[in-house]
This record gives sequence, structure tokens and C-alpha cells, in this order.
Amino acid sequence: MNRPLAPLASNLVTTFALGMRRPASGTWGSLPPVALAALMLLAGWPAESLTFGLVMAAIVGLFGGACVRFGDEAGAAFGKSDPSQVVADETAGMALVLAFLPAGTTATPTLAIFTLLFAFVAFRVFDIFKPYPAYQLQNMPAGWGILLDDIAAAIYTILVMYLAAIVLPIT
Repeated sequence: MNRPLAPLASNLVTTFALGMRRPASGTWGSLPPVALAALMLLAGWPAESLTFGLVMAAIVGLFGGACVRFGDEAGAAFGKSDPSQVVADETAGMALVLAFLPAGTTATPTLAIFTLLFAFVAFRVFDIFKPYPAYQLQNMPAGWGILLDDIAAAIYTILVMYLAAIVLPIT
């Protein structure tokens, strides 16, 4: 590390130190929104509810904003432009996916588990392989480059989720 991050910045960009976990820090960073979504579903808040959507939107805003605001500082602290310790982008991207789950895909506990697992795996695949233009978005300045490739992965995942919901209709 070159310059240490302030505690607030460090906690946010590493998603409360999940970015320090190995292996696969991005996978660790993608888990909190999924766990929170599962808890919300268990508590009776359907994915289609305003509360569910607002909670996921707040996560996108908080952790996405942290990437943009503290991205340069994190890059300097960890010595890379997109350090693996910074997983707030995965947290924000996964929450974006969950904010746009297709209607009915969490209607039963079994379907909800399948949907959350499918969304998680699809997001991780798109985040790792970064199909066009996701890979190129990493070249954006400051924290935008850290965040936008994960937003692209989230958009790809949302599209796949809706396609799957059409092809495999839920009855």
C-alpha cells in the first residue's frame, strides 16, 4: 500500500473488508446484496415491492458513489487503477441486478432461491469476462472506470434474467 485510505473510504470501497478476502474478492463483494435480498424476501418484502427496490437502489447509490468518490484514493492506496480489494463496484452491480428482477421470479421460496443464485452466477460471469463494451469502460477516468464495467455486467445480467423469464415462463 502506498497511502492508507481513511476508515470511511476503506470500509465503503472494500465493502467492509470483504475485498480483502481471498480467493475471488469480487465474488465476496457481490454477496451482501444477495444475502440482504434473501432476508428481505424471507421477511415478506416481495422483490416487486417499493421497499425492496428502494433498498437495492440505496445500495447502488452508496457503493457506486463510493467507487466514484474514492476510486482514485483507493487506486493510490493499493497501487493499481482497479485494485482487487475494491469490491464496492461488485456490491453496487449486484444490487442493480436485484433491483430489476423480473416479476414473479421470487414468488415461491424455491423459485426465489433459484432466481437469486442464477442472478449471482450470471453477474459474476459477466463481470469476469467483461463482454464489449464492459472491458473498455474500465478505461474511464477515476472511480468511473472501477464502477462502469460492473454496471455493464449488471445490465447484461438483467437482460439475461428477463430473457430467461420469457423463455422459461413462470406459472
